[in-house]
Order: sequence, then structure tokens, then C-alpha cells
Amino acid sequence: MDEERLIMRARDFWASIALILLSLFFIWRTLDIPLSGGTQGGVKGVEWFNSAAIVPLGIFCAMLLLSVSLLVRSIREGGAARALDAAGLGWNGPEAMRFATLMAIFVFYVVALVPRVDFVISSGLLITALIFGYHTGDRGRMLLATAAVVVAGLAALLLHFPQAEWNAHGDDWIALAIWAGLVAWMLIVARGERVARITPLIAIAAPLVLICAMAFTFRQNVPNRGGLIFKQIEYHFYVTLRPLWRD
Repeated sequence: MDEERLIMRARDFWASIALILLSLFFIWRTLDIPLSGGTQGGVKGVEWFNSAAIVPLGIFCAMLLLSVSLLVRSIREGGAARALDAAGLGWNGPEAMRFATLMAIFVFYVVALVPRVDFVISSGLLITALIFGYHTGDRGRMLLATAAVVVAGLAALLLHFPQAEWNAHGDDWIALAIWAGLVAWMLIVARGERVARITPLIAIAAPLVLICAMAFTFRQNVPNRGGLIFKQIEYHFYVTLRPLWRD
């Protein structure tokens, strides 16, 4: 069991390095978007918290922090030493699969889901896939989690590839159904695990708090403002809740 854990931490070491490099690349590209002094909605000189760069910067910085924490954990538990010694340098099948599935999940999330699918749904699916798929290192769970994100991303690309169609809700419903199915399967196969019980709460609460803070506290652009869930949140905020404290 200790040897299996050591091998898993060695794979985490390589995966975390790859994710750190990927995060830094996307952060670098995102910094091409002006943080202040740009033009938004015809208004020049907008404040930093209204910049279109804030959302992707937040996502990729969070991805960077998670990758660094994974790297630190792998080093502390001996994964780095195991990965760098002569026996651990080989590129084996399980290591390649772990790396490839993580890359597929993040690429489809960033490229396909975030621009087209409701942020709460796409981020909830991502969080569920990462926790369920990778916290035990089970091969079947990894493949299922990756398939869930990839299928949702492909559906979004095929149904609403042009930017003019990003506010359509067909891909939202598909991603929501896939997310619900993944959660249901997780609760069935991992019903004895505490992580399985708290994952749905984290997957719902984290993106909800983040997007509401971005939209209503910092007053900045959010991904896919016409998404299935956020559209209703925004409507009830301005039509139902805001008049209450204004009156």
C-alpha cells in the first residue's frame, strides 16, 4: 500500500509540474488583456475590477495554487524523490493516463465550457470530476470523470461553436444532465466515503459564491452572462432583491 501511494505521489509530481506550466502560460496570455484603462461597453478608462481579464486570471491563478499545493504534497510524501530516481523516470502507462486525462479536462473546460456553458454548471462539473476522479487514484474513476467533461465540452463546441450562439441553453442542459449523472454515480459507488458526501456541496457553493461576488460585488464581466443558472440569478437580483433594500 505504501509503495502504491509513493508511485501515486510520483505521478502527482509530474502532473503538478505540467499543470503549473500550463497555468503560467494561460496567465501570461491573459495579461495581454488590459487590467485598467481599457474600453468596456463604450466607456474608456474602466477600473481594474471591471476588466475582462479578472475572471480568467482568477481561474488560472486558482489552478496554479492547486497545482503548487499538489507539488508540495508530492514532495513532502516522497513523490519527488521517487519520481526523480532511476526507477521513477520511466514514462509508464498509468502515469501517462493521469497526465493526459488532467490535460483533457482542463483544456475542454477552458476552451469549450467556460465561454459557452453556464459558469456554475461548468465549474461544478469540473470540481466534481477532479475530486471524484483523482482523490483515490482509481483508473476507472479518472476515465469516467474525463469522459464527463470531454463529452460536455464536445457538445458545447458542436452545438454552439460561433460566439453569436454562446447564450443558447442547449449545451447548458446537456452539461447539467452530465453533471447530475456523475454526482449520482459518485454517491452510489462511493457512498461510504466522506469526500463523496461533501463534493456536491463544494461543487455548487464554490462557483455560486465566486460568480455572485464577481458580478454583484466587484461589478465585473462574468463568463457567459446569459447562462442557464446565472441568467436567473441576475434577474432575481435586480428585479426581486434589489428593489427591497432600495425601498
